[in-house]
Amino acid sequence: MEDPTQSTLLMLNLPASPLCGIDLLSFTASPRFQGVKNLPHGWHFIFIGTTTTLSMRHGIWFKLGVKGAESTEVIIKKWDPEKEELVKERDEAVQLRSKANLGAIWKDGLTPYRQPAAVAAGSKVEGATVLDSGDWEHLTDCITPTMLSKITGGDWNDWGLTSATSAKQEMEDISTFASESSAIQPERPLDFLPINLKQTWREGAVGRERTKAAKDRSWALGDLIRNHCSFGDENEIVGEMQFTFLMVLLLNNYSCMEQWKRLLTLVFTCQQAAKDQSALFVRIVKLLRLQLQHCNDVDGGLFDLSDEGGTMLKTLLRVFKRGLDEELDEEDSEVKDMLEDLEAYVKSAYGWELNDAFVRRGMVNLEDGERVELEVEDMEGEDERGDYAPVIVDLEDARLSTSSPFDEATPLEGVSIAANSPSNADS
Repeated sequence: MEDPTQSTLLMLNLPASPLCGIDLLSFTASPRFQGVKNLPHGWHFIFIGTTTTLSMRHGIWFKLGVKGAESTEVIIKKWDPEKEELVKERDEAVQLRSKANLGAIWKDGLTPYRQPAAVAAGSKVEGATVLDSGDWEHLTDCITPTMLSKITGGDWNDWGLTSATSAKQEMEDISTFASESSAIQPERPLDFLPINLKQTWREGAVGRERTKAAKDRSWALGDLIRNHCSFGDENEIVGEMQFTFLMVLLLNNYSCMEQWKRLLTLVFTCQQAAKDQSALFVRIVKLLRLQLQHCNDVDGGLFDLSDEGGTMLKTLLRVFKRGLDEELDEEDSEVKDMLEDLEAYVKSAYGWELNDAFVRRGMVNLEDGERVELEVEDMEGEDERGDYAPVIVDLEDARLSTSSPFDEATPLEGVSIAANSPSNADS
């Protein structure tokens, strides 16, 4: 018989047949389901949806094993039907009673953490597979309590958010949806790292410095790490990339999707930083490959990463690869090796070509023998490089303040313009 003193998650007062999820596995729970047993140490994310369709989901992050390798814990959450969210059980009498009852519900009421495809604990598991426990660890190893408290505003082991929780950047874009969800739960905005892709140069930068910083965003990345990451820790960039991706995967959170895209855009438009901070970029490229492998964990795929739908990410990776080739040339680089591994994966999985061996325009033979000329539109950005790359030019203030091109013109002297009248015409 299993030892009921192992780390356990209890979930009380759940709605009927809810959609439940623990880390990368989701399932429809039966009325007997009361929690998850045999939880390993480390980060975990539990979420609940009132239905198995596209309902609002609420989830909570928590961490086990902080007190030591031999420590065991019982985490107790309950469902609040009014707010439709998981909350911490604060009644000490209920906590003691629930812990004392673990033995009675251990076999039929608690499902094991890692489940095979078979049904467990009276729950119908949808598409369950034997998960690679290492994947979840690698998808969360840079997340920290400090980072979660900053982003969500939650307390220890109570870092919660919903499908509708929004960041400040997206509050205006989805104001209608946010106002509707606020009737259920007035939420604190997500506090992400501030990324402004429209200004990636220092204050006061002009001319060549500003142009270089617009093309190579290494300065912006360094400024973000120095001034906004906790204790200047560059791993917070990786941690936020992990957090945002998982919240898109598990909660379908729109704001997390937008921040994930901003992080990728910033990182993969850095050339000098990829050379100077190679360890950071190795972790990011390796993480991105793992994330792409899990995009199909949800029905229909998390993103449309076909040749047409993956344009944004494909373009970023192509620009990043070309920048590495120019910056590192023939140098040996672990970043280049990791990128080659990612390149091989996306080519095999999605048919992406990240090198410059492409044809923009050419003749194609149709089945009836007719020859037509085709042009690839999604490669238009490749024309704007080298001598044709866009350059930021600062005009002189005096030029900008000039209201008319004739203001500085020299007036003609000794010339009079006669009125067009009959008398003048006769003369």
